[in-house]
This record gives sequence, C-alpha cells and structure tokens, in this order.
Amino acid sequence: MGARTHLPGLRAVAVTNYRRARIAGGTFFFTVVTHERRRVLVDPPARGALRQAFREVRARRPFSVDAIVLLPDHLHAVWTLPRGDSDYSTRWRQLKTLFTKRWLATGGVEGTRSVSRRIKGERGVWQRRGYEHACRDEADLKRCVDYLHANPLKHGLVDRVRDWPWSSFHRHVRLGEYDADWGSADEWWGDEWERME
Repeated sequence: MGARTHLPGLRAVAVTNYRRARIAGGTFFFTVVTHERRRVLVDPPARGALRQAFREVRARRPFSVDAIVLLPDHLHAVWTLPRGDSDYSTRWRQLKTLFTKRWLATGGVEGTRSVSRRIKGERGVWQRRGYEHACRDEADLKRCVDYLHANPLKHGLVDRVRDWPWSSFHRHVRLGEYDADWGSADEWWGDEWERME
C-alpha cells in the first residue's frame, strides 16, 4: 500500500510501514482513530488516560502540540517536533500503548480482536494506521488547524466551534488567533474535507 490522496495538495499516508515525510523539526497534521470507531475518547476515563499518556511521552520525547481536538472516535492534532528530530511514529506508538494500558485498567472495553491482532499481541483499542500530513508552509498549517478546530462542527456535534469543550480552539482564542465566534455550520457547509477521515 502507498499514499492515499484525499485532498488537493494534501498527502495523507498511513503512519506505520509506509513512506513518511521525514522532516526534522517539522510540523505535522495527524488523524488517529479508535478501533471500530468506538466512541470512547471523550469519556472521562479515556480523557484522563490520554492526557497522562501525552504527559509521559512528551517528558521522554518532547514535541509541541500546536493544536488538538478530541472527538468521540478520533482525534486530530498538529505537532511540531524538536529541531533535528523527525520521529513522530515512535511517539504515536508510545501514546497509543500507554493510553491502551490505562484505558483497559480503568475498565475500558476493547473492540473485536482479529486473529491477526491476537497473533501480533495488538489490542482492539486503536486502528492500526493513522494519517499524517507534513505542513508545507504557514498557509497549509492554518488550513490544517482550521480544519481540526472545525471538526466537531463537521460531525454535527455542535453548531458553533466554541461549543466543543475538548479542543485547543479555546487556547487559540485566548491567544488572539481566533475570534470566539469563528466557525459556524454556515461557514463550513459543503465540506471539501469530507474524505480526510
């Protein structure tokens, strides 16, 4: 399998065993999805497990989270890696592993495990592959961050971006990068991003 093109100008490829953009110190857009699209990520135990996994991985392998949104069955994030470092795949593997251990320890239930998953010792918590896109320039980065923040609106979870609590949108408003009223259903109708997930 190779790259899958979803959007004009955006190249999204699977995170494991595929050609990856190796840009040391680069900024990347990611989509990571739960196994069987199980709607668990906004539940308090899952949010806590994910928050702790991010803390631990960032302590060992620093990176900045420029933007993030957590939805019931997936998350989008924009990260910038440290200068000289291009290894986001190890970070994602560690995040998924730590989250899975904590999630299952809190009584979280995994999805169906195929024979292949059982043979490989994989749990039924995350999809095997995620998607990444190396942000090419400031305009591309803004497009990715806007998409990420508008994602709860895209999925019909809210009518206004500001109404979704699990999003870095609120931090970006405090920093003056967005107006609090940015993003309504009217602005995002006719979604060019529909095939991104």
